[in-house]
Amino acid sequence: MAVGADGLARCAWGLSTPDYVTYHDTEWGRPVHGDDALFERICLEAFQSGLSWITVLRRREGFRAAFDAFRIDAVAAFTDDDRERLLADPGIIRNRAKIDAAIGNAAAAREVRDTYDGGLDALVWSFAPDPATRPAPRGLAEVPATTPESLALAKDLKKRGFRFVGPTTAYALMQACGLVNDHLARCFARPLRQE
Repeated sequence: MAVGADGLARCAWGLSTPDYVTYHDTEWGRPVHGDDALFERICLEAFQSGLSWITVLRRREGFRAAFDAFRIDAVAAFTDDDRERLLADPGIIRNRAKIDAAIGNAAAAREVRDTYDGGLDALVWSFAPDPATRPAPRGLAEVPATTPESLALAKDLKKRGFRFVGPTTAYALMQACGLVNDHLARCFARPLRQE
């Protein structure tokens, strides 16, 4: 826990850079809904794999421009020319495996949207644990890297053809999209989470 110049107690990581302050205060842990919105978060979490989240966060607008605002149908239709364009784009992380995964994940997300009742949104949120069973963490040591729910979500997504969605990435997705609330107990943002 850390207290900012504004007097607000935050999760300590949320004060490490101005970008993190904004992300922590307005976005992280707040519920995200919608197939395209969740597809974007799946892609960004996959691009983060092995890197610091700030690296992705600072390139998010570049990613949105490069990946057509993460519209599932648009990305699923990307061609080899688009792949080469992405590999040359300095506004994103130019990792061939992750770019290929994002394009492939769009096709998988489209399939989920077209065949799963409620689409990707309903599928992802079906793995949200009951908040009553999760006490507020008092420190970062109480925040897990994976949970049984993230293991199950990762397994289900992989079964449906998604890549770069291991249990740790799935848990980071759950945290970022509000499926779990891992703001620390005294963090001012914890009660601001909206369902």
